[in-house]
Amino acid sequence: MKFPKKVYTAKEVKRAKKLIDKGYKHKLEVEGSPEFKKKVNQALYLLRTANYYELVRTFIRKITEIDGLTQLRETEAIIWANKFAVENPVDAASLFVQKTNHMKEYLEGKEYYGGQAEKRSVEKRIEFLEKLEKESEDTNVKDECKRLLQMWEEASLAY
Repeated sequence: MKFPKKVYTAKEVKRAKKLIDKGYKHKLEVEGSPEFKKKVNQALYLLRTANYYELVRTFIRKITEIDGLTQLRETEAIIWANKFAVENPVDAASLFVQKTNHMKEYLEGKEYYGGQAEKRSVEKRIEFLEKLEKESEDTNVKDECKRLLQMWEEASLAY
């Protein structure tokens, strides 16, 4: 069985979920300018470092450069990202984890948008940053994880 080109109808979602449950993984593609691809590949390296790469390629088929707003295209299993979203590879990797969680919840039939869903996805993003900080041997990566974790902690105190 082949992964559906679109993941929109109940039948397509069911087929995609069934394949993923059986261990299907996408051959994750990156589409965009050379600089965009370079930054995304740096983020993918960090996903591998923290053992999150397989999770991302389970639910995401492609990361594509766009000029507009960065977003998950659930019906295509594609992350549309602008050049600013991938400028910082640590932050980009954590963003990819957040969008992956949205896609996972979409396929599981959970409410994947809105307050509680966003909170769950941000929690996954924070978990990733904590794991990357622990697993990375690069001092700059560790420092950036600490900075981003501090930023997320301060943001949560605002609520």
